[in-house]
Amino acid sequence: MSSISSQEIKQEFLKSKMGMAGITILVILVATSIIAIITIPIETFQEWNNPGNWISYPKVAIPIWVNFIMTEKIPEHKILETPNIQTNSRGEISLTTHQFGLNHNYNDFPNDFIYEFSSEYSGSPLLKMTVIRPDGIKLELLSTSLPFSNSKTTHSERIFSTDGTIKKNLLLQSELFAFNLDRLSAEDIVFSKTQTNESLKGNYIFSIDLYAVNSEAKIPESKLIIGGKAFGIMGTDELRRDLAIGLLWGTPLALFIGLVVAIASVVMGLLYGIYAGFKGKKTDETMMRFNDVIYALPALPFLIILSVTISNSIFVLVGFLMIFGWVGIAKVSRSMSLQIKTRGYVDAASMMGQKDSKIILKHIVPQLLPYAFASIAISVPAAITTEAGLSFLGLGDPSFPTWGQILRDANIFGAAARGLWWWIVPPGVIFSSRSRHTRLGCDWSSDVCSSDLFQAPPETCFRLSGLA
Repeated sequence: MSSISSQEIKQEFLKSKMGMAGITILVILVATSIIAIITIPIETFQEWNNPGNWISYPKVAIPIWVNFIMTEKIPEHKILETPNIQTNSRGEISLTTHQFGLNHNYNDFPNDFIYEFSSEYSGSPLLKMTVIRPDGIKLELLSTSLPFSNSKTTHSERIFSTDGTIKKNLLLQSELFAFNLDRLSAEDIVFSKTQTNESLKGNYIFSIDLYAVNSEAKIPESKLIIGGKAFGIMGTDELRRDLAIGLLWGTPLALFIGLVVAIASVVMGLLYGIYAGFKGKKTDETMMRFNDVIYALPALPFLIILSVTISNSIFVLVGFLMIFGWVGIAKVSRSMSLQIKTRGYVDAASMMGQKDSKIILKHIVPQLLPYAFASIAISVPAAITTEAGLSFLGLGDPSFPTWGQILRDANIFGAAARGLWWWIVPPGVIFSSRSRHTRLGCDWSSDVCSSDLFQAPPETCFRLSGLA
């Protein structure tokens, strides 16, 4: 029989537990990639390494779901973007007021608070910021004039609680508190009881007033950020980046790397090994010696040289993995080809004068398709894991939020020593779930950086192709 049917290929493939595990991982990766592309704007991915893009997020915040399992709730990070707007005019003076309501029901203080705004005006309007506490006390936080302009202009600014002016204004109101305020931060004072330095629970109203004289002043964009210690489903890192976004966007990148490397490596290795085994003699000997040379090359030093001299682009990394990933596939496919070419129908085709290329494509390649499909499925997580390991070593592309890059950043900032488990555990679990399926003896694509190679007996691979 010169070929096998698609149903036979399917049946043989389903017998491989490793192949099924690989397919399962592929399905999960594809589904997650679709979700990431649909739900997360592409601009967020492009601005992953831009610190200014994440200034509104908290630093090293724990996942918000932790509050469901803790007795004492951790202050959640809140971004208030829908203020209550009021406008009033009295003679030559116009007043625009933005009020933000906040329910603070935690035993701990916020990390900080930030007011972001964009204003349109002419002249030099006065901006005042106050807060009304649950106990009725009104605290003056800030009173400042915006930059002067003869014509209508737009001014954007961020006001941080760490601003020295805010702390100075609060110290001027120290008679309202029964304890020393000198060593306390602005947020600790605003959210503190008057008698003891403990968190005051209840409803707070932050008010921003913009006064303009003989002109109209507006605040088209206004946002109040209360810096909490819990945020999102995955928390944040030292650079305030949302780890959920990094992990989700890392999925389509991982899928791209895995598919490209797996398909290219398997196709190259399959055709190379089949041709070497079919031709035999000196051709086989020469091709296998070249295969051994590539196999024996120290891959990691080569990649370091490439990263330093050429580029550490993700596309260079993919090409590198393709170059070194096909050699193991070639060895196995050669062994299979040596077995198949002794079959009677192959000899008959040769005696009939069929070209070598036709014999290979019609009579040998179809017999190896089950092994090829299984190898592709298994090589995808193998390539992903390899890329992650290289990125962790600093050899990946730093401009992309890959899983390995996230773990590298965690290592640089000492996440393990600081107990920032949410920065380490999610990508670590992802890697461990995939690394179990990267060591099939017939596939060497996961061993780019490893010298402890394990080679399974050929019978393992023959079974996948229906030859055993």
